[in-house]
Amino acid sequence: MFFGLSNFLKKILPKRLFYRALLIVAVPILVLQLIITIVFFDSLWIKTNKGMTRALINEINTFVEVYDNEKINKDELKNLFSLYLDLNIEFIDKNIFDSQYNERWFSPIDRTLRRELKSSFNSGEYWFDTTSYKELIDLRIKYEDGYFKFLVPKDRVTSSSARLFALWITVPAIIMVIISLIFLKNQTRPITNLARAAERFGKGEEIEEFKPSGALEIRQAGYEFDKMRKRILKHLNQRTEMLSGISHDLRTPLTRMKLQIAFIKDNDLSKKLTEDINEMEKMLNEYLQFTSSSYIEKDEMFNLSDLIEVVIEKYDNENILKDIAPRVYVNGRKNLINRCLNNIVDNALKYGNKVEIKLNKKNTNLFIIVDDDGPGISSKEYDNVFKPFYKIDKGRSDSKSSVGLGLSIASDIIRSHGGNIMLEKSKMNGLRVKIFLPALYFFFSFLIFLFYFLNFQLV
Repeated sequence: MFFGLSNFLKKILPKRLFYRALLIVAVPILVLQLIITIVFFDSLWIKTNKGMTRALINEINTFVEVYDNEKINKDELKNLFSLYLDLNIEFIDKNIFDSQYNERWFSPIDRTLRRELKSSFNSGEYWFDTTSYKELIDLRIKYEDGYFKFLVPKDRVTSSSARLFALWITVPAIIMVIISLIFLKNQTRPITNLARAAERFGKGEEIEEFKPSGALEIRQAGYEFDKMRKRILKHLNQRTEMLSGISHDLRTPLTRMKLQIAFIKDNDLSKKLTEDINEMEKMLNEYLQFTSSSYIEKDEMFNLSDLIEVVIEKYDNENILKDIAPRVYVNGRKNLINRCLNNIVDNALKYGNKVEIKLNKKNTNLFIIVDDDGPGISSKEYDNVFKPFYKIDKGRSDSKSSVGLGLSIASDIIRSHGGNIMLEKSKMNGLRVKIFLPALYFFFSFLIFLFYFLNFQLV
């Protein structure tokens, strides 16, 4: 039971910290105001109205009792009640008296009048209407062959302080909630900034010097994040420098080996050794490419359609088909995207004869699809081929120079841009590589393209 209730509360509660904190502050204020209002209406306003209504009914009873005295001047009596008690009284001589009235059970004035009239007059001897006049109550009391018509100001039976009290209750509550909103926004902004910085760092974007702010706990989390970021950057730089050094050290003996091979008279042996050295150089270049840091390059706005066209033209292959949407601008790292596309197209051409490249937009998202007619791979290997240095023993791994880094590099680049890459069965019976870039990148791309377009038109 409690487990189900907990899940229900989790579903209806807001997910963001700002709105949860707002509930913590606003709900007690609203509940307190509601309790105060209920107590006020029950103990003060309703009781006050009841006493005022009872006094009015007693005055009407007094008028009727005195009116029965034949020694009293009737007109003078009505004038006195009108002058001192603010009762406009008129006797209407009619035999027919309709005691049916519209009962408004939701109106406190009607309920109080009904109770007091029942206690002082018999059923069918009274009638009242609180809606026909804006500031008056039409109250009628049966008397002999006619009835008295009393026009009573509404402030005789209700307290005017109720509206002022409601105003004093509502306005401070609204002001307190607004002040709470401002303070809560200031308290949650450092958390939002920290989350954005962590997201940008996770995508590989360059972050300027991060300055923690906010409460002590949030500042501490910010400082720890900044320390972690610097340690990771230091580790990446050390790894790159180490591999660069290893590359330099390895290239020197490889160069000497090439020179020594030139003096070998056996052509077959020389050819085999040259192929091995070239393979080692290619593998070494792939290792360096995989470990190269993407933090050096900054984001820029570029035309993705033109970039794909340049990649296709570089191969100069009639078997590469294309279906590319024009003028698609993206905010990202152009060289990394170029490297990603080259790796995927290289992989497709290596194992297939025909390749089809598509770039399209769906809603506000971008999709790059590369199909080939190669042997394809098993669906069980779709996730494994993105692992560094992973090679399939069948079909697509027959090249000795492959070290299993092409798709791994492409996956890292796409995910660093906040996108995703997946493999599917191609319609050409080969492999399909499907790249998705999120709406955020395309949205900013569209705004900047629109800005450039408008500037061009104005010029």
